This record gives sequence, C-alpha cells and structure tokens, in this order.
Amino acid sequence: MESFFLGVCLFLCLLVLPCLYRAIVGPTVIDRMVAIGAIGTKTLVILVLMGFLYKRIAMFIDISMVYAILNFISTLAAARYFEVKGEI
Repeated sequence: MESFFLGVCLFLCLLVLPCLYRAIVGPTVIDRMVAIGAIGTKTLVILVLMGFLYKRIAMFIDISMVYAILNFISTLAAARYFEVKGEI
C-alpha cells in the first residue's frame, strides 16, 4: 500500500506542472488564480498521503488544514484585490 501512496504522490507532483504553466502563462488573472488554487489542492492531498506514508496522520492533517485555510484566505484576498483594481 505504501508504494501505491508513493506513486500517487509522484503522479500528483507531475500534475502540478501543467497548473504551474497555467499560473505563469495564463491569459487572464482568473486563469492564474484557478491554477494556484488547484496547486494548493494538490498540495493538500500530497500532505495527507505523506501522513499515511510516515504513519503520522494526525500531524499531517493538522498541517494540511492550516495550509487549506491559508490557501482559501489568500484566494479571497487576491479576488478582492483584483476586484477593487478592476481587472476582474
């Protein structure tokens, strides 16, 4: 089972690359914000899977929850900033 979780983690790391490309090259601000949100979501899943791999699930879930809250707040702050600026 550990090799499966490790494979899934590596596959998710590879899936971050297209999102990173869209975050850098994205034609609009919305595309960039969605790509960064997708990267954050993939990072959360990778953190939880690492918790399973290291057999420290509680610690990694706590870390991933804090990361999820920061990701959500930063997305709201960026949306508010671009709304006030008039780019959305």
